[in-house]
Amino acid sequence: MSTTPDSKTVRLFLSGDVMTGRGIDQILPYPSDPVLYEPYMNDAQGYVDLAEEKNGPITKPVPFGYVWGDTLPLIEAGAPDARIINLETSITTSDDYWRDKGINYRMNPKNVPCLLAAKIDVAGLANNHVLDWGYRGLTETVDTLRKAGIKTAGAGRDVGEAQTPALIHVPGGRRVLVFAFGHESAGVTPDWAATRERPGVAVLADLSEGTVQSIGEKVRREKRTGDIVIASIHWGPNWSYSIPRDHSRFAHDLIDEASVDIVHGHSSHHPKGIEVYGHKLILYGCGDLLNDYEGIKGYEEFRSEMRLLYFPLVDSQTGHLLSLSLVVMKMKRFSLQRAVKDDVQWVEDMLCREGRSLGTHVVPADDDTLILEWG
Repeated sequence: MSTTPDSKTVRLFLSGDVMTGRGIDQILPYPSDPVLYEPYMNDAQGYVDLAEEKNGPITKPVPFGYVWGDTLPLIEAGAPDARIINLETSITTSDDYWRDKGINYRMNPKNVPCLLAAKIDVAGLANNHVLDWGYRGLTETVDTLRKAGIKTAGAGRDVGEAQTPALIHVPGGRRVLVFAFGHESAGVTPDWAATRERPGVAVLADLSEGTVQSIGEKVRREKRTGDIVIASIHWGPNWSYSIPRDHSRFAHDLIDEASVDIVHGHSSHHPKGIEVYGHKLILYGCGDLLNDYEGIKGYEEFRSEMRLLYFPLVDSQTGHLLSLSLVVMKMKRFSLQRAVKDDVQWVEDMLCREGRSLGTHVVPADDDTLILEWG
């Protein structure tokens, strides 16, 4: 397999959920009102306190790039043509929280430079937190990101905007198209679906063949020769390594029948097994990248403090995966740090174990990155 980038390849940076609200918002220069409407916590500062109790004090306010920590030079070194995340936070000053939801994430719009610090190109918004602060919160999120130069996918003022892909021009006259969708299995409820008259999310009504055909029609209207199409899907439970059979079938059908080149799945708080199907990459669950869960007890066996940076290299003529490099990170004091060897070994063992039934495993490189191997 060739792994050298050239005019016929596209290198990407992909991540799972980026949650810059609540505790992380509180340590940034412009914290929101910390009031929460959760059964667990009524003040966002409480999540900062938990993190400090576990790993030591955080000097506040932190610089905008602080939360990315060691990832910033690593992403630069990876030289991606496009940087794509799932942003699981409303960026708004709205106080109109979604009642009876239980969890409500928001970040002050003045803190959006924390996303600019990582030079994010596309923020997927089809998830179960983008409407946490109501319709005004959603529209302010979209407006704030676009004014900052960050493209959005998966949510908007109406169904047409929510279903329109984010488009990134990359060197060589090529393009990356990102379609984003949310599914009820990850808490994206049907009543959050955008309509012709109402803002909302691009919700997958189901994972049926009809839904695949509908997505395929949208993809074929937009896709040109040399384009890479990403289907970014928020689906599945927060805690589980298992991959539901209907998720696997849906991912395969998107590749076989809807001209999708990468399935970018997220929602699980930890990385899941990786598949290469028809020479194309399927990430069923990338795991969280940024959140404020440090210090929260429960589910320790999943080691959710371990995070992954995904760097796929793709042939732009075929959409085939040429290589996938993974960099292991660890969250400490709300900042991502390069993982030490023992932690990298744990992630390597987990990905090999979970990839076995999918026909993949990872091997270590000299620089402590992990390299995916398949078939």
